[in-house]
Amino acid sequence: MGPNSRRVRKRRLKAEINVVPYIDVMLVLLIIFMVTAPLMNLGVDVELPRADARSITSSDTDPVVVSVDAAGNYFLTLQGAPQEALTPEELEARISAFVRNNPNVPVFVAGDRDTSYELVVQALALLKNADVPRVSLMSVPTEAGQQ
Repeated sequence: MGPNSRRVRKRRLKAEINVVPYIDVMLVLLIIFMVTAPLMNLGVDVELPRADARSITSSDTDPVVVSVDAAGNYFLTLQGAPQEALTPEELEARISAFVRNNPNVPVFVAGDRDTSYELVVQALALLKNADVPRVSLMSVPTEAGQQ
């Protein structure tokens, strides 16, 4: 028997699948999805201004009401006084001065049903710039048969 007569061994093919790397990848993806799932924001359809919310209990002081009409005009009602039409700058200055003297007074925003949402948000921004700590939106309760 010569050196060339060595027997050539054939390797047997492995018919098994190594699943350990797939399990590792799956666990990493599971952790990523578990961390990122609460961060996803989903849009919600909202119909305003009708609501069946509880009425706010009355406080010792009369509230300040900022009204926005359909044309985008701002009106201010301070503790039972008649409404006055104001420019945005005047509204911000008056509210800021009033809230500085009365920090616990409730402030409400009443938007006309036909007012664009942008105008109501601008009123909320004016109140935030005037350092109002808390603002509530007003709505009319729905009647039993009305949708």
